[in-house]
Amino acid sequence: EVQLVESGGGLVQPGGSLILSCVASGFSFNNYPMSWVRQAPGKGLEWVGSISSGGDISRYADSVKDRFIIYRDNVKNTLHLQMNYLEPEDTALYYCSQAWRSTSGPRGQGTQVTVSS
Repeated sequence: EVQLVESGGGLVQPGGSLILSCVASGFSFNNYPMSWVRQAPGKGLEWVGSISSGGDISRYADSVKDRFIIYRDNVKNTLHLQMNYLEPEDTALYYCSQAWRSTSGPRGQGTQVTVSS
């Protein structure tokens, strides 16, 4: 059974940074691409970015490109999202997901990120 547990969310001021983490279990983590997706209040799921199984290829939504970085540790079975220059529009519940460039993969319970002064 795929299990994904996100952490690291919180309240941050505009322009600030935050690193989210996801611990994966129940599957061969190093064989799967992974993604981060988010859901803002009152909106649907939005794909944020993806990373290949080996960690050598990443893709990002235009809304976060050049601000967010996805990386992974295939020894520790962890996925991370480094978020820089955060904007109020980044406020959302963030999920890690077993997927490539999709919002339909299995995901965890999410971690809340709130960007506000």
